[in-house]
Amino acid sequence: MRRKAKEKMKKKNTWGAPAVAAAYASWGILTIFWNLLEEVNSVYILAQRIIWSMVFMGIYMLAFGKWKEIASIFRDKKIIATCFLCGILITINWGVYIFAVNSGHVLDASMGYFIEPVLVALIGLLVFRETPSRMEKITFLFAAAGLLYMIITKRTFPVMAILIAGSFAIYGGVKKRLKITPEASLFMETFCMMPFAVVFAIYAEMHGMGARGVLHGAQLLLLPACGVITSVPLLLFNMGVREIPYYLSGILMYINPTLQFLTGLLYFHEALDTHRLIAFCFIWLGILFTIYEKVQLMRRAHTSAAKSQG
Repeated sequence: MRRKAKEKMKKKNTWGAPAVAAAYASWGILTIFWNLLEEVNSVYILAQRIIWSMVFMGIYMLAFGKWKEIASIFRDKKIIATCFLCGILITINWGVYIFAVNSGHVLDASMGYFIEPVLVALIGLLVFRETPSRMEKITFLFAAAGLLYMIITKRTFPVMAILIAGSFAIYGGVKKRLKITPEASLFMETFCMMPFAVVFAIYAEMHGMGARGVLHGAQLLLLPACGVITSVPLLLFNMGVREIPYYLSGILMYINPTLQFLTGLLYFHEALDTHRLIAFCFIWLGILFTIYEKVQLMRRAHTSAAKSQG
């Protein structure tokens, strides 16, 4: 009986990491998908993403018999209010990200996701009274140095990077208080934003800012695809992250911004000037300290597991 339990646990751990890695990789190459819609108004794309994500998650909840959870949420005003706030934050994140991609600022978007874990740690310190490790403190200092260097040398504030990182970090902090499943949360967040998305989509079509006249034939399928490519990686992440240690998730999360950076550099051929490269180097160097710490944790966990099995 004990052997079966161990085999079952081992099986879970084998697919957990690939599922999380696939989710981060999907998010990392989404820049290419959004660029397929570059001729469409960015806010209109955002509206379609909200609408079709809600539709997809609604179908998912029905198909897997999880609609009772949604029904219970509608009886709790506090949860609805929190979901509404989460909806606003994720809408800001999605909107700035889409605009960044389709306005030639993929590298700025990647910078945002590189520094997002640092802001998460900062929120953990200030709001949840969590104590960052020494390596996390070093990572924070290097990231701050990189941003400060960029502000001083380029005389510009990385607005898009900060908005992307800040909105998602705060979103995670607010969502931490939600006592519902991630699937139900995504449905409710998009449901709360759906009326605004529908109104804007109708307005955009009436005033020549929508997909009419821009997308033709099979291209129109890109709009419902917005919901699929948003929801599937999130479902993969939520299923896989439960089966792997936190430190492994902390390492895998850098797949996303790394792929975004490489896509912006090699696929979109964005210019990487010396000052921006130096700022990135500060951030990357800081991240290495956190990754080193998490690798050490991984090694200790493997050693401990090996001893317990022996």
